[in-house]
Amino acid sequence: MELPVPPPVAPMLTKPAKELPVGEDFAYEPKWDGFRCIVFRSGHEVVLGSRNERPLTRYFPELADPVREQLPDKVVIDGEIVIATPRGLDFDALQLRLHPAESRVRKLAAETPASFVGFDLLALGDADARALPLAERWRILTDVMAEVQPPLYLTPSTRDPAVARDWFDRFEGAGLDGVVAKRLDQPYRENERVHLKVKHDRTADCVVAGFRWHKSGGVVGSLLLGLFDESSTLHHVGVIGAFPMAVRRSLVEELAPLREQALEGHPWRHWAEAAAGVAGGGQRLPGSTSRWNAGKDLSWEPLRPERVVEVAYDQLQGSRFRHAAQFRRWRPDRDPSSCTYAQLETIVPAELAAVFGATPP
Repeated sequence: MELPVPPPVAPMLTKPAKELPVGEDFAYEPKWDGFRCIVFRSGHEVVLGSRNERPLTRYFPELADPVREQLPDKVVIDGEIVIATPRGLDFDALQLRLHPAESRVRKLAAETPASFVGFDLLALGDADARALPLAERWRILTDVMAEVQPPLYLTPSTRDPAVARDWFDRFEGAGLDGVVAKRLDQPYRENERVHLKVKHDRTADCVVAGFRWHKSGGVVGSLLLGLFDESSTLHHVGVIGAFPMAVRRSLVEELAPLREQALEGHPWRHWAEAAAGVAGGGQRLPGSTSRWNAGKDLSWEPLRPERVVEVAYDQLQGSRFRHAAQFRRWRPDRDPSSCTYAQLETIVPAELAAVFGATPP
C-alpha cells in the first residue's frame, strides 16, 4: 500500500487508573468493548489491522466498501470494530466472526453487521501524523469523519470530566466498559501503554468448581468459577489466573482434598460431551474450544464445588465475566448454593444511539 504509515502497526495502548484524571490537558472518550482495529486505505485497497498486527479484513467484509466510499483516498485511522445490538455491544458476536469458512463469515456479516468507531488519526494523504499532538490529530480526524454515515462513526470525545463521569455510569449497560483519558499533547506512541483507562470494578462470591494446571506444570494455573442460575444449574462464569508462583504451589496442596471423588455428581462432568454437541442443554461449561488459540489446552481438573471465593470483576458479558476475575479473599462463611447470579448488579442498558449520536465538542 502506498501510505506514509503502511501496515502492520502496533496500536497505542492504555494502562489502568483507579480514578479519572482531571485537568485541561486531558480529553475523555468512552472505552469501546470490541476488536481494536487500525484502518488503512490506499485507493481501492483496504486493510483492517488488529492489535496483534494480523489483518481482520476477511472477517469483516461489510466494512470494506464503506471505508472506500466515505474515507479519503489515502488515510490511516485507529479505532474499534464493534457489533451493536438492542441489548448493547455484543462481544460474543465479534468472536463468532473468527471463523475459517468464508461462507460462514459472510452469513454472519449479513445477520449481525459490524461498525467501525474511529478515535485517532495516524496518516492523511502523504503526511505521517504520528508525531503531532493528540489535539491536532483529533482536529484532523473530526474533519475527515465529519460526514461519515453508519457503519462508520467518530467516537464521542469531551474535555469535561463531569461528562466523562456521566458516560462512565450511564453507558455501561450499553456494553462500554469504562472511560479512557488521553493527554492532548501526546504524540502517537506505537505499542506503548500511555492512555489511562478507568474501568468498573465489582465483587461477587463464586463457587470454585475446578482448576487448570499452569503451563509450566506442577502448579495451579487458574481457578474455574461458577454461579448458580434460578434453576440451581451451576454455570462456568470465568477464571482467576493471576497468582504469585508461591501461591500457585500452595494451592496444589490446599485444593487436594477437594479433588477426591470430585467428578462423581459434578455439575460439569459432561462438559466434554457438551463440547461435542451431545449434551449440555445450553449450560455454560469450562471446556469449550478457544477461538483465539486452537492449540490452547483447556483441559481442567474438577473440584468438589464446596469452596467459595470473593472475586473482583469489571464487566458481565452475557452470563460470564468479560475478563479474568481477580482474587479478593476466601469466603468460608458462605454456602456455595448462595452463589447465584442474583447477587450481581444489573445494569439497565442505555441506548447505543445515545453514544453513537453524541457530538464531540
